[in-house]
Amino acid sequence: MSVMVKSTEKKWYIVNTQTGQEGKAKMALEERVKTQKMEDLFGEVLIPSENVVELVKGEKKTTSRKIFPGYMFVQMILNERTWHLVKDTSKVTGFVGNSTNPAPVPQEEVERINRQVAMGAEKPKPKIKFSEGESVRVIDGPFSNFNGTVEEINMEKGKVKVLVSIFGRPTPVELDFVQVEKN
Repeated sequence: MSVMVKSTEKKWYIVNTQTGQEGKAKMALEERVKTQKMEDLFGEVLIPSENVVELVKGEKKTTSRKIFPGYMFVQMILNERTWHLVKDTSKVTGFVGNSTNPAPVPQEEVERINRQVAMGAEKPKPKIKFSEGESVRVIDGPFSNFNGTVEEINMEKGKVKVLVSIFGRPTPVELDFVQVEKN
């Protein structure tokens, strides 16, 4: 087995981890880099995530959700030693792509993902996505337990306009994303 890359420039690689163990894999890798005194060969380790809003027991709750579950991005100089250090890290299952000579991720793609992460930190997204014409049930507020149809979606405000039947007439009601659920 030989890793072909002999670059002196740090590049981004996607590393596969056990799903749900991304944080432990990152900590284990960072610890191994320190103990092997290879800090000069490694840069950042990213686990891209975004904030999502959901309704839990009647209250809005913001949680973090991984954008790519089971993966992390590692900035490193790829050579025989660094490849083995990553590959032999606890909770890591390998590199994405050619297992012995993985292709780097273009810098622009990593920057695009970082922008997506930054935007998600500013404006949490709804945990559930809706589409127009979809049947939903109101789970919070004065129209709780009413069924309706999604008429309009406003992503910027996090609102959805739902047509609910009140006294047999369809009535548009504007609600937060967290106040409705899919039927």
